[in-house]
Amino acid sequence: MKLFYRKFGQGKPFIILHGLFGQSDNWNTLARQFADAGFEVYTVDLRNHGLSPHSTIWNYQVVSDDIFELVNELKLQDIVILGHSMGGKVAMQFAIRHPELLNKLIVVDIAPKYYPPHHKEVLQALNAVDFGVVKTRKEVEHILSQYISDSGTRQFLLKNIYWKENGELGWRFNLKVITENIENVGQQTPNNVTCNTPTLFIRGALSSYILDADTELIQAIFPFSQLETISGAGHWVHAERPKEFFNSVLRFIIP
Repeated sequence: MKLFYRKFGQGKPFIILHGLFGQSDNWNTLARQFADAGFEVYTVDLRNHGLSPHSTIWNYQVVSDDIFELVNELKLQDIVILGHSMGGKVAMQFAIRHPELLNKLIVVDIAPKYYPPHHKEVLQALNAVDFGVVKTRKEVEHILSQYISDSGTRQFLLKNIYWKENGELGWRFNLKVITENIENVGQQTPNNVTCNTPTLFIRGALSSYILDADTELIQAIFPFSQLETISGAGHWVHAERPKEFFNSVLRFIIP
């Protein structure tokens, strides 16, 4: 599958993968900063998200294959790859399957363990929006607010609204397939293998996605890994503490 991506700067290749319901332009600001630091940054729309194609097949194996196809197309080697949340799961899967292509791996606020589905309210909210009836962004936000109390989450989701050719609003992500396959998002990373790529796990101190108890599993799969905790940040570490996040990643990828 031919993925949509944005490119910033020149230098060592650096791929950034967004999380569930995200898209490549969520990372524009940080991508430019990494580009200024001497990297050739590619922010990617994963399948069923952003401007990349939609598909009824959606799991970590095929999404990892999409990244492999993109890497081959761009002829990239010695890559730094960073993934947040669902994107972190994709990055881990890719690293395990293609370690020879990687220089370093950064996994943001997600562990390789299984996560039970926990996006019920968000999916209810998104599926409650009938674009055959709703005609403005404000109307969409009103519907979302009945299910989602956090304004930041609502604004994040609203970034995915666009005008279709027929003058009707729609979601950029493939809501139907995501809803039907939401169980796949929490899928455990294969744990019967070892990946020796130097790896940085970053978690937010206010997030519960990576627990202290998860370090044993992390070390078993990624023995050359380290865990860094950023204070004052939740799951959206890079958005809530962008300066600390940037410096943490930079220290790791520039010896």
